[in-house]
Order: sequence, then C-alpha cells, then structure tokens
Amino acid sequence: MTQNNPHSLEPSRIILFDGICNLCNAVVRFIILRDQKQLFTFARLQSSYGHHLLRMHGLTERTIDSIVLIQDTAVFIKSDAVLAISRYMPFPYPLLGMFRFMPLKLRDYIYDFVARNRYRWFGKKVSCMVPTADIKSRFMD
Repeated sequence: MTQNNPHSLEPSRIILFDGICNLCNAVVRFIILRDQKQLFTFARLQSSYGHHLLRMHGLTERTIDSIVLIQDTAVFIKSDAVLAISRYMPFPYPLLGMFRFMPLKLRDYIYDFVARNRYRWFGKKVSCMVPTADIKSRFMD
C-alpha cells in the first residue's frame, strides 16, 4: 500500500476523522493505543485522501463532518461507525455493541448532539493533527 497514492490498494478498515477537532484527535489516539493488531488506518477528513474516499463512497465533507469507518465496501457513519469500530477493540469495548438495539434515530440524535458541541466543549486546533513518527505509517494523506 502506498500512503500518498489514493488509487493504490486500500486498507480494509479506514477511519476518517475531523483532524482539527480535539475530541476526534483524542478518540484516534485512544483507538491507536488499544489497536495492538493495527487493524485500523486513519485519514483526516480534510486531507486529499479523505476527500477522495468520501467522494468514492458518495459522501461529502459538507454532509459528513465527524467519524466515518470504511470497511471494505461498507461505510459506517455516526453512531454506526462508533459501534462498528468498538467490535475490533479489546474487551470491554465490544460490549458497546449492545447499543445496536437502541433505535438508530436515538443513537444518532445523541451522536449529533455531541458532534454539534464538540468544538465548544473540547476545542479545536488551528490546523490538522500531524502524526508522530511512531504512528505515521497508520495515516493516509
């Protein structure tokens, strides 16, 4: 896989995230620390690769401004993305899957409430997060 070539072989689980959101960056760091098998690759929504993936799946940054999981040909957004990611995390995080039985409208309402307020509650960066050398290979640009 070539990191900077959006037409190269795609990783099987890519998490797209808001690169200027402090909460989103904290969640990415949280996942990286627990993803010992390195199942996930990451891309900032603001990156050219992030834009490419969104377009490829019929989404835009205007309609999607928070977390997205692209797993093979499936795309998960909002609360579905969170629950899908949790399945691959170590115990106890897969237990979050029980929230799948909560109505999607309610789950996404809660997700949207946090997403709408994330900058006010957690702040945002002036520019996107720059991965450190030890995790740079897990990021697509």
